[in-house]
Parts: sequence; C-alpha cells; structure tokens
Amino acid sequence: MSAFKPPTLQHHRASGKARVRIGGVDFYCGEHGTEAAEVEYKRLVAEWMLTGRTPTRKSERSSTSVSINELMLGFLRHAQQHYVKNGKMTAEVDCFKSAMKPLRELYGTLPVDGFGPLALKTVRERYVSKGWSRTYVNKSVSRVRLMFRWGVENELVDAHTLAGLQAVAGLKAGRTEAPDHPKRMPVPQGDIDAVRSVVRQRTRDLIDLQLMTAARSGELVMLTTEMIDRSGDVWRAKLIDHKMSHAGTTRTLYFGPQAQLILTRYLNPKEPDGRLFPIRRTSYSHTIQCACRRAGVTPFVPHQLRHTAATRLREEYDLETAQTVLGHAKADMTEHYARRNEAKAVEVARAVG
Repeated sequence: MSAFKPPTLQHHRASGKARVRIGGVDFYCGEHGTEAAEVEYKRLVAEWMLTGRTPTRKSERSSTSVSINELMLGFLRHAQQHYVKNGKMTAEVDCFKSAMKPLRELYGTLPVDGFGPLALKTVRERYVSKGWSRTYVNKSVSRVRLMFRWGVENELVDAHTLAGLQAVAGLKAGRTEAPDHPKRMPVPQGDIDAVRSVVRQRTRDLIDLQLMTAARSGELVMLTTEMIDRSGDVWRAKLIDHKMSHAGTTRTLYFGPQAQLILTRYLNPKEPDGRLFPIRRTSYSHTIQCACRRAGVTPFVPHQLRHTAATRLREEYDLETAQTVLGHAKADMTEHYARRNEAKAVEVARAVG
C-alpha cells in the first residue's frame, strides 16, 4: 500500500469546507483550517492507504452519543485509579496513553460503535509507521481492545463492536514491517568483567548481587536495612512490593555469605527504613549501558544479568529450585509449594552467594 500517494487536503471555497478526493469521490472533512477537519482527513487517507478501497463516509457509520474521545477520557479516569501500586500510578497508564494517541488523531470524533476491525487495523498501521516493535504494537492493540471491553462493561459500547475488534489477529513474526527486538540472552562473563572494571563500587556491587541472587534490579534498589532478616546463616528479604504482588504472590530474596559481605557495606541501623542503594532502576540501567560503550562490549541491560543468573541456576540445579529463587511461581500456586522449595533456595544461596 505504500505505493499510494496521499491526496492533499484542499479548501473548497464555495462551501468553506476542507475537501479531499479519494478514488474519484469527494469527501468533505469539516470546516477548513479546523482540527476536526485535519483529524477526519487523516482517518480517510489512512484507511485508503491500508486497503486501497474508497473509505466510508461518516454518514454511513453507526451513530451513538458517545465518541471515542469520550470513551478514552472515561477509561483513563478508570486506569488512573486501577493501575496503582503503593499509591502511585504504574507505567501501564502511560502505555495506554501511548496507544490512544494515534487512535485520537485518526478516530477521536467517531462514535464508538462506528469503530470496527478495519479502523483498528488502520490504527495498528500507524503504530507500525512509528517504528514500534511487533510485540509493542500487538500489546498496544490489546490495550485498545481492553478499553472497548471496559466500555462494554459500562454500557458505553455495544458488545458486537468489541466482538469485531477481537477478530483482528496479532502481527506475526516475519510477516510485518514492525521490527522484532532480539531476544535477551545471558551476558558473557568477559563482558560482565569488562563493565565491572569501569564502574564505581556501588554499581559493581549491584551487578554482583544480581548474579548471586537472580534478583530484578528494581527489587535490589528498594531494599532497606529493616527488610533484611539476618537471624540465620542465609539472610532473607521478604518483598511486599514486587512485580507480581498484585496477584497475591510472595517474593523472597536469599543472601548467602558473599552477598552478605556486600550488603554489610550498606546496612544502616540508624536509618532502618532508608534504601541501601538510593538509585533509580532506570539510572542503574543507564549506567550499565554507558559502561558497555566505554568498555567496548555489546550493550546489555540489568535484566540480562538476571537471565544470566537464571541460566546458571538451571544448569546446576533442578527447574523447581530455579523457579523458587527467581520468584516465577504462578499466582495459583500455593504457599505450600514455596515452602517446599525454600530449603533448596537456601542451599543455592549458601553455594553461589
């Protein structure tokens, strides 16, 4: 479809309206020079470039008192209350806003029940044109569908509209222009050593702790002195706030002798609730990537260190033990399952860190 040349929006002086001709048919987009006319023009051209067919007129679409703009506003108010962790909105709200922007630009004034599979595919094509990865494009489409599902639940959208949107299949690898990011792989030890040699001690210690505990970087930077139970030969930190806390799962980090030596440098009984590593997770990641460039190695991110630790665990221990150390237990697994494997997790901590 990229061979099509977009027609230009013109000023129809006799009526004062903005006009575009597509497939020999004149479409009047509204008052010339207005934002509404520009939005309608972009919608018409996007649909035409996607399908090669003459797009439908607004008058041919269903009518309802709720526009997509109104649906988005209502859903965002819901999202800002629903996607909250520790009193703060999560990054998921920003992801929804990102997915909504092209939707608003193309279809904001359209009635919600006039938004069908073709319109969703047109929005998806806009995502692709922005250079988004295939995975992120598919997630963004799912977020749009989730918004419409919320609309059905609150009687703002007809259920048949949602059914049509659910018919749009996700983009397949190798069958789209949307790029696929390479799968994150474990980091070679030589690259880790090179980075360790050019960073400060705090960053070195965080790297070492990730490799010893298989923890997420966000789990380490939230640690405080009072969170760490030092009563046994293997220290424990039970995390209240972690990636899957909303699903009711527990998460415990285990620290063996080597990890304890590192933590001892940062423990502060005078400020038990103060963070041991007062650094943002994103700042830690940025520091490592900059160090990769200085060290002349392939850039990696902290989460790959977790992958590296996981690979070593799976090679040396059984899968269940690795799952326990990594905190990969599913939400429906019982506390009994976690307790059954805790002894092995402690054994791993003694051996590797």
